[in-house]
Amino acid sequence: MMKLLSLRHWRHVFVRIYRLLVSRDVKLIHKLLYVVPVLLYWVLPDVMPFIPIDDIAVTMIAAEGYTRYMERKYGDRLKP
Repeated sequence: MMKLLSLRHWRHVFVRIYRLLVSRDVKLIHKLLYVVPVLLYWVLPDVMPFIPIDDIAVTMIAAEGYTRYMERKYGDRLKP
């Protein structure tokens, strides 16, 4: 729980997200798996009016799950 409240943790997650999104080794469709849902939630939050989660919280939760999944999938091919 403390890890999720750590700014250092989230800085690291967003650095990893950036690396995944600019990597030529990650397929475009896999990049869109993160970008499209997050952008849609930011633009269309009224689609889910009964879910009181802030846009930033949704982005952070999606970032955490996306980086874990993509790093397992592309782990050895990603360039630092």
